[in-house]
Amino acid sequence: MVFTIGSMRQTRAGAAVAAVAEYTGRFGWAVAPGARATRGGGACSCGDAACARPGAHPLAFAGEVPAGACGEEAARAWSRVPGAAVLLPAGRAFDVIDVAREPGRRALARLERMGLHVGPVLLTPAGRAQFFVAPGAARQMPQLLYRMGWDDAELDLRCLGPGDHVTAPPSDLGGLGPVRWLREPRPGPRGAAQAPPEARLLLGTLAYVCHRARVHA
Repeated sequence: MVFTIGSMRQTRAGAAVAAVAEYTGRFGWAVAPGARATRGGGACSCGDAACARPGAHPLAFAGEVPAGACGEEAARAWSRVPGAAVLLPAGRAFDVIDVAREPGRRALARLERMGLHVGPVLLTPAGRAQFFVAPGAARQMPQLLYRMGWDDAELDLRCLGPGDHVTAPPSDLGGLGPVRWLREPRPGPRGAAQAPPEARLLLGTLAYVCHRARVHA
């Protein structure tokens, strides 16, 4: 099959609409239309030459597609922002623990060998693994690390919560390349996304693996 540039653009646009409809309608997540950046992380489509996060922030003029929106609603909303990046707001249905990619991969393997439920995990072209956890984790993180004895360790680990966004497939991240699912979201028994795990169930392993990565770097 031969694709023209026009058909490739239509395919990408269709993939974005399908993803937005799935995130809102199937998994119950809101979606924010995001800015895009030129390849390599250059100028941001928001038009601000001094933009601090080119291609990695919501468009100020575009409203969110609300959680629960059906396919038609998602398609209609996305038609108003052609080419926008697909961003998911943290701090509502989930928070996100962000770690370096390789420690994240190793931690994921450990957690699954232990039989623990792990929620969705994103892999970014910036070399990060992003674990979805129950909302409230960003607020609780200092106390959780203290209780686990990791509060004074230098860990390449942070938690994203209210006011933060993650870029979701099929979008790219700030012109650096595509984001992909390392573990895709899965529907629960009633069709919505499975509830993400409590942060405390994953944090000890994530902190340990991040610490080991720093010590042996």
